Amino acid sequence: MHSIFPIPGNKMVLLLCFLFFLASSATACERCVYQTKAVYFSKASALSSGACGYGSLAIGFNGGHIAAGIPSLYKDGAGCGACFQIRCKDNKLCNSRGTRVIVTDLNHSNQTDFVLSSRAFRAMAIQGMDQDILKRGIVDVEYKRVPCEYKNQNLAVRVEESSKKPNYLAIKVLYQGGQTEIVAMDVARVGSSNWVYMSRNYGAVWDTDRAPSGPLQFRFVVTAGFDGKWIWAQNVLPEDWKPGMTYDSGVQITDIAKEGCPESQCDDGSWK
Repeated sequence: MHSIFPIPGNKMVLLLCFLFFLASSATACERCVYQTKAVYFSKASALSSGACGYGSLAIGFNGGHIAAGIPSLYKDGAGCGACFQIRCKDNKLCNSRGTRVIVTDLNHSNQTDFVLSSRAFRAMAIQGMDQDILKRGIVDVEYKRVPCEYKNQNLAVRVEESSKKPNYLAIKVLYQGGQTEIVAMDVARVGSSNWVYMSRNYGAVWDTDRAPSGPLQFRFVVTAGFDGKWIWAQNVLPEDWKPGMTYDSGVQITDIAKEGCPESQCDDGSWK
């Protein structure tokens, strides 16, 4: 069930920054196209074990097509799980479609916006030239944010092994669809209106040391369109929740948050 609520006090900070950015830009559009360079890691495990905290789960998200993004894309963890379409600009080496990647790590380099897994890097090449693009090592690319799509897969939460009843609960958010960020999260006992604020521990991991007892529900504040809204997930964790287990939220986020960029950078739809 999706419910829209007013966003309270301190939870508005990130949303206000987001909206200020839109207001100060020439145009707000669903997707902006950016120019940068891309390099690759030879082992996808180097990206999956990174700052988002997905671990080995990341390899299965998108067929191993994963990436590390610079701080402006990582967004202090809010950008974890974001999807991007990236294509190489050398039409003698690369196809016109490019590759779709999911952000699973933080890229500290100032040389490029993305570090791709080798599988994602090779996918940008014309068929039969994947080894040629690997030999190149770094290529000029353009990219745009795109909605994440998980067929037949709802938003899920994984209870982290560090969770300890009765009070400490840490969860990892998985399979977030759409083109948004989760910027706040609350938890409450099912049937209760006494919501407890959760903090972003790091990456996609949120926690609280005041977890309610009993079966638990969650609500998330997400960026959506030009504003923010609550999305409510009922009956997510059973009373006997266990660390290491993943639970289906019963909902999926499909909203598109607007981006701000010059009109010349707005995606015209010609690049699929």
